[in-house]
Amino acid sequence: MNRFKEDIETILQRDPAARHWLEVVTCYPGLHAVWLHRLSHGLWGTRLGLLRWLARVLALFSRWLTGIEIHPGATFGRRVFIDHGLGVVIGETAVVGDDCTIYQGVTLGGTSLTKGAKRHPTLESHVVVGAGAKVLGPFTVGSGAKIGSNAVVVKAVPPGGTVVGIPGRLVHEEHADSLSGQKDGDTDDAFAAYGVTQGQQDPIDVMLHQLVADLRRQEEEIAALKSQLGATRPAADRPDGAGR
Repeated sequence: MNRFKEDIETILQRDPAARHWLEVVTCYPGLHAVWLHRLSHGLWGTRLGLLRWLARVLALFSRWLTGIEIHPGATFGRRVFIDHGLGVVIGETAVVGDDCTIYQGVTLGGTSLTKGAKRHPTLESHVVVGAGAKVLGPFTVGSGAKIGSNAVVVKAVPPGGTVVGIPGRLVHEEHADSLSGQKDGDTDDAFAAYGVTQGQQDPIDVMLHQLVADLRRQEEEIAALKSQLGATRPAADRPDGAGR
């Protein structure tokens, strides 16, 4: 029962639209999907053919009910929040750690057809995956990382990193020690809706401004070098013959 209570409290903390526990229990398909997945994952873990078939049937029912597809083999931690949820797909060998938040349209997919192998990503604790993002492959997304909306991530993300774009590019990385003090269930500092925080500058915009500033500095340095070379060359060597 503690797990169920945690799930409800997590949604009340992270979603400002959630007003009452009864509303959360009855009107949040992401919560329904997580609860049904726990049942199907338990059946899948028995490794008995009939029960595994029942696990797949239950997962199919969950998909029909919620619009969220989670393979029974996927492993979930505690306080996982799937917000809105429609179109979320989570593969068989995916691992979702404690306090992760996943938005609508997210895919935790695989790039290999090898049966029995690790094919899907592992999300460590406090990861936020923005709407429409695709995380593809058997790598790890580190604790506290943020995946921007519609990003396509195909390689590991360090703890505290922020990844945006197609293909995904690391544009920010927090120090690991700033994440180590985070306690299970903490959301105020760790949580960032859709992988961004209020007032945060667009990381692409920051990069472009930095590139422009670097280019201007290089142009100024080149102009200064040309001026110095022109002043030190003998008059006879100058193209215009100045000084003759």
